[in-house]
Amino acid sequence: MVVLYVILGLAALLLAVLLLRTLAFRPKAGEEPAFEEIRFDADAAIKALGELVKCRTVSNADKSLEDDGEFEKLIALLPELYPNVAKTCPMLRLADRGLLFTWKGKSEGEPAVLMAHYDVVPVEEDNWDVPPFEAVIKDGAMWGRGTLDTKVTFNGILSAAENLIKQGFTPENDIYFAFSGGEEVNGKGAVNIVNWFAEKGITPALVLDEGGAVVENVFPGVKEPCGLIGIAEKGMLNLEYSISSGGGHASAPAPHTPVGKLALACAKVEAHPFKAHFTKPVLEMFDTLGRRSGFLYRMIFANLWCFGGLLDLICRKSGGELNALVRTTVAFTQMSGSKAPNVIPPSASMVSNMRLNPEDSVESAVEYIRGVIGDSDIKLTVGDHMEPSPISRTDCAGWKRVASAVAGTWKGCVVAPYLMVQCSDSRHYRDLSDRVYRFSAMDLTAEERRTIHGNNEHIRLETVRRSVEFFIRVMKQC
Repeated sequence: MVVLYVILGLAALLLAVLLLRTLAFRPKAGEEPAFEEIRFDADAAIKALGELVKCRTVSNADKSLEDDGEFEKLIALLPELYPNVAKTCPMLRLADRGLLFTWKGKSEGEPAVLMAHYDVVPVEEDNWDVPPFEAVIKDGAMWGRGTLDTKVTFNGILSAAENLIKQGFTPENDIYFAFSGGEEVNGKGAVNIVNWFAEKGITPALVLDEGGAVVENVFPGVKEPCGLIGIAEKGMLNLEYSISSGGGHASAPAPHTPVGKLALACAKVEAHPFKAHFTKPVLEMFDTLGRRSGFLYRMIFANLWCFGGLLDLICRKSGGELNALVRTTVAFTQMSGSKAPNVIPPSASMVSNMRLNPEDSVESAVEYIRGVIGDSDIKLTVGDHMEPSPISRTDCAGWKRVASAVAGTWKGCVVAPYLMVQCSDSRHYRDLSDRVYRFSAMDLTAEERRTIHGNNEHIRLETVRRSVEFFIRVMKQC
């Protein structure tokens, strides 16, 4: 009986601790952002974006399919679209379509780098409702490839500078506009820009590239819009699984064919996901947004020491974005075997695209997969890959500048760090600065997000204006 009372007492104590921690897990008091009115020529900014979209700057791994003339056309337009920038900020052209503008500040102590890319992915024009390179404006939106990814931020940066220069503004510190024309195909433009900074001994106090956005309904129980700023990005690995055999006629197969063995390996990997890692970007996101969730989720996020396993289970069962935040993910995307339906292939292969959690590496991920498969006949070959980025600081002026610009532009949104699950050119700055942030200056609906790299990509005109306003706020703090 005594043991029972002790158990009941401990259970009551545990419940009390959980409840008290949950009740105390409320939004932190913070400074209210300044909502200074920003004046600029919004019509000119919208017109400039349209001219950029009309340039068919489609990048392709097969260079013979690219049109260099379209890239040159866009570059030639810049002095016309942004004349004050052209007069004030000299442009340096670097190899592989790298463009670097320098806006000299009053001092050189805390330089900022604002990034975007001006190449776009290919389109299937027959699947579009409007021509993808005519910047058609209808229903309060501009339609065209690159409107979201990322000519809007390319235009937002240059339009912001154009208006500030016209108003007589000079930044306190140097600001660099770093643009790549090959991000979609892992081009070297951004690498060449980073090498230029390294050769000059320039260490940015702030690097800002594409990444998160202002979104709604992305975090359980949070009703407010969330301004998500990436402070790290996952790595990427294309892993090939291949196996050889003697081939033969399909009428007399061995117990396990090459395709069958690969299918078994695929099933094993999907049944044994990578271990969850609650990294700094994710924990800070949970700490910020979890405080605004409903009671049940607040209890989980306030007591991860107790409910971490439950959250892991929820993530594994639901998949999607929440699961991608906490573990290395594996998506099988390609498989090949025999060229005839009645022939056992002499060899077969499949490929998985993996996104690596910051706690994992290319090497550790391959070894984990090897152990899960447990089949020495299957050869693993590392294809294109990149390690996870370092995690940037959130206790510095660089973070505060970006966060305050987000809060000041989208009134009422909750700003939080997060882990970016895609890849961007900002990864090349890993050895140059520990203040690299990823935020696309837009508020996006779920429907709009689905058009990125898809059909009928479009952006609301109000979003175009907000993008310029955001970058003006950033530049005024530089």
